[in-house]
Amino acid sequence: MIGKKVYLRALEPSDLELLYQWENSTDVWPISQTLAPFSKYTLKEFIRHLSQDIYTAKQLRLMIDELGSGQTVGIVDLFDIDPLNLRTSIGILIVPEFRRKGYASEALQLIVNHVFKRLYLHQVYCNVMIDNEASLRLFASAGFTIVGTKKDWQLTSQGFIDEYILQRLNG
Repeated sequence: MIGKKVYLRALEPSDLELLYQWENSTDVWPISQTLAPFSKYTLKEFIRHLSQDIYTAKQLRLMIDELGSGQTVGIVDLFDIDPLNLRTSIGILIVPEFRRKGYASEALQLIVNHVFKRLYLHQVYCNVMIDNEASLRLFASAGFTIVGTKKDWQLTSQGFIDEYILQRLNG
């Protein structure tokens, strides 16, 4: 999947170090609901198993690379793929130094297009904490709408915070 600024590609074994760094960053643990670090072995096996059919793995994770340089700027993840109800959840991470350059918008556009036109799913949804204004703007600009609020959903150092459910239907 190629855009004007980025392209999406499958994970390669050479991505192990970058994935290890991202998955073990405590900055993203509240978003990914991670409580413990991942070993390199676990992530190596994860990459190896991603070659399975997405309907078996119920996940598709793609690296986001800058078109000109080939520099990896982030990752997009389809997970909880539900072939019966034709839906998937989505998450996206852009490395801090590459934010505010339009990479997330274009990557989101590319993956949603893939979800609807290649995977033939009916809907994509995501969960965003109510104070994550950048993510809320990103998903709203991609046609997602808030369809619900999970009260006191995430425990933070400041207490519980609500989380929105956003959804985009095909069509």
